[in-house]
Amino acid sequence: MDWADELAASVSGPQVVNDSKTPSGTVHVGSLRGPVILDTIVRALRANGVEATLLYGVDDLDPMDAQALLTPDAIDREMGRPLAHVPDPAGDCHESYARHFAGIFIETFAGLGIVPDRYYWMSDLYPTGQLDPFIRTALDKAAQVREIYRRVANVQHPDTWHPVGVICPTCGKVGTTIVTDWDGEKVFFECRERHVEWATGCGSSGWISPFGGAAKLPWNLEWAAQWSLFGVTIEPNGKDLSTAGGSRDRSDAIAREIFEREPPLNVPYEFLNIGGKKMSTSKGRGAAAHQIVEVVPPEQLRFLFLRPRPNQAIEFDPNGTDAIPRLFDEFDRYASATAGHDVKGDIPLGFEATFRYSLLTRPRTRPPRQPPSARHSPTWRCCCRSPAWTSWTGSPRRRGVP
Repeated sequence: MDWADELAASVSGPQVVNDSKTPSGTVHVGSLRGPVILDTIVRALRANGVEATLLYGVDDLDPMDAQALLTPDAIDREMGRPLAHVPDPAGDCHESYARHFAGIFIETFAGLGIVPDRYYWMSDLYPTGQLDPFIRTALDKAAQVREIYRRVANVQHPDTWHPVGVICPTCGKVGTTIVTDWDGEKVFFECRERHVEWATGCGSSGWISPFGGAAKLPWNLEWAAQWSLFGVTIEPNGKDLSTAGGSRDRSDAIAREIFEREPPLNVPYEFLNIGGKKMSTSKGRGAAAHQIVEVVPPEQLRFLFLRPRPNQAIEFDPNGTDAIPRLFDEFDRYASATAGHDVKGDIPLGFEATFRYSLLTRPRTRPPRQPPSARHSPTWRCCCRSPAWTSWTGSPRRRGVP
């Protein structure tokens, strides 16, 4: 039985599966592992007769804290502002920086068979007041929130720190503000010039209402608030968030002790690595998600993410000489084994489920016997070393896929 089938058999009642992304720049292909895992969980739940809803959100009120694709003259102006308020670097293509990069990433989902039941944008939700009750609760319980940070993560916030970030009404930055007081209706904020190293505040201060989109919760509280707002029951996340005392531990404690609900089931998943290091487009490691989907067909790409269990890292260098052909060969082996044919080498238990969840649809015909290796085939033509990833000179052979 596959891990997703095991999970589906362990739960009961309607399930809400959620994930979200901060669109701080070009998204690398490794970031697709999460959406593929979520989609697989939802497919397994539904196959087991469980009602399941898939949500995907964009945390676009997070501050711009990286200089990716910003021109030098824009860095001082935009750093620290909500990503939803930073202009589209491509011009008038999208409403904002966030909509540009999140849109490019989300456009890859449909081709991979990932169809969330609902998308949400935090910049749309805050102005409606839906987060206001959670902001009020967090401020009323500020001392308890500070204690959770100290106990769970050894983060020592001063006794005047309050868990909300005001969007400065003067300079529009959220990453440079700190709230030091709360009177039950308004907060006292300061937009400090040196509050963070990566952005400069304007020095404004004063009393302001934190409701209706004028402020946002810090990430750990916002994450826990999303779980309550949407009724999330399952939320996988990357292993960096699941370390002891990390974001997931903090948000779990906040969910239980501040918002008084059980956190969702966690399914930690490992990274896609190159040479043992996590993919990072900002550091020049790995390919952009929207570029790799034009090189690797969707079912082979799903297979790449699903072949190991979620808690196992994936070593994959798309610029390597045989990484993609080897991926095709393994996909073919699983296809042949699923069809009942003998294959070379060992194949792990649960391979049928891995292959089934890699497909966009269930196979209608019996797959052929394992074909010759793609690494030794003269019909394989792929210029994976091209920086633009556009030099594909032949359609990939989707052998074993109906």
